[in-house]
Amino acid sequence: MISGAVGVWKSVPVQQRRMIMMLVAAILAANVDQPYPELAPLQHGPTMLLALAAPWLLHRWPLSNGSAGCVLLFLLLHTLGGRYIYSYVPYDAWARAISGHDVSDTFGLARNGYDRLVHFAFGALLTAPFAELARRHGAMRPGWSLAFAFAFVGLVSAVYEIFEWLLSVFAAGQTADWYNGQQGDIWDPQKDMGAAQVGSALALLWLCATRQGWGEAISPDPHSSPDPHSSKE
Repeated sequence: MISGAVGVWKSVPVQQRRMIMMLVAAILAANVDQPYPELAPLQHGPTMLLALAAPWLLHRWPLSNGSAGCVLLFLLLHTLGGRYIYSYVPYDAWARAISGHDVSDTFGLARNGYDRLVHFAFGALLTAPFAELARRHGAMRPGWSLAFAFAFVGLVSAVYEIFEWLLSVFAAGQTADWYNGQQGDIWDPQKDMGAAQVGSALALLWLCATRQGWGEAISPDPHSSPDPHSSKE
């Protein structure tokens, strides 16, 4: 079993192995002197499980380094948000320390907007990986793969909001409002899904308008491992 795990690990491109190790390191760092320890398992547990499963997932469904990098960036943004349960990411304090100005005052934000940023990043960063998976492993043509990716972003966003609500009710208990980051906004789930779709739409525009971007995001990376399950022509 150990030798099999080592083989799977070595089958993943070196750059992607480094990405996995970077994600694990970020999760561990996010839990040093954790400000919300009672909610940390709910925020970081699924991400750590995904990081541990990543070698097998990438072995079974390979991705280009560019798409894997998009997934990593999204998960890093999520990990940072998870440390502060999203609602309390101190970006205003960071901005004041750097520039002397608040982000909230500059943009007129009445609530902590980090969760909206991550939902937007979900659509903007994961549209290309979803499309690549559809093309490489679903035999879709490029145009249909992009349409699938846009629709899949909407589906995952809706399922996540329902899952988050259920998890908050049954697992977070009295801290449910803290965990789901609603911040008193009854339309928070709909706004989160809308942010993801806007991000996905912008990603689609870029992919369709830039031939180079289309190729990098959708076509197999020549430096990545071949799909062991694809048939040879």
